[in-house]
Amino acid sequence: MKNIYCIFLLAALISMTGCSSQRKIAYFNGINSASSDSIGKKFFKAHEAKIVSGDMLSITVSGLDPLAVAPYNLPLVSFAAPGSSQIYNSYTLQSYLVDVNGDVNFPVLGSVRLGGMTKSQAINYIQDKLSKDLKNPIVTIQFLNYKITVLGEVLRPGLYSINNERVSILEALGLAGDMTVYGKRENVLLFRESDGKPEFVRLNLNTDEIFKSPYFYLQQNDVLYVEPNVVKSIQAQNLPLYLSTLSTLATVTTVIIALYK
Repeated sequence: MKNIYCIFLLAALISMTGCSSQRKIAYFNGINSASSDSIGKKFFKAHEAKIVSGDMLSITVSGLDPLAVAPYNLPLVSFAAPGSSQIYNSYTLQSYLVDVNGDVNFPVLGSVRLGGMTKSQAINYIQDKLSKDLKNPIVTIQFLNYKITVLGEVLRPGLYSINNERVSILEALGLAGDMTVYGKRENVLLFRESDGKPEFVRLNLNTDEIFKSPYFYLQQNDVLYVEPNVVKSIQAQNLPLYLSTLSTLATVTTVIIALYK
């Protein structure tokens, strides 16, 4: 009778553990019909990445008079094969590197500080400076090395280039093939360099708070790390040893019960 009771108790514990594990695997368990009202319009607020040190920018100045705007653009460059006068690639515009101080060396204008600005702010700033010498200048800026890194318990960890300069944490996980069943949904680590200082943030993907978080949209060079859960940690350490230990304990328990019948 005691053995039957133990079996039912063990089955109940396994069932409860399975339900708990399933809740941990699914995203957004804390979201309900009222979540959209609590999130509000903040989720739809336009996000724009800020320019930081190490960014490679394409900055093009155009206008009604091509000759007038030409000095404000970097020269077109091309490369030829060694020992040959033939060009093996098309002419391309050179890029601007944002230095450690957030500055770029701009033709005619000299050193221009763009670090900390959004792209639209930088465009307006340069246009204001150019308006002193040019009539209705048009400035176009594009990030050339916008990238993020996703590591840990995802299907395809790695470095990903972003073309549209706007990516959410969910889109980043999608690029990496989503989390595996061993990833902790409630404890995703975000690493970001902010104003030259490291910043570490823990994000919970099981509540609607993630949509209201200022970290929902990623910045360039952000790193996401998905921590493994307990099951994966046990497997990584030595699963056969744990199974052997459990088997030994079960055998010892059976012998003890048999002796005291």
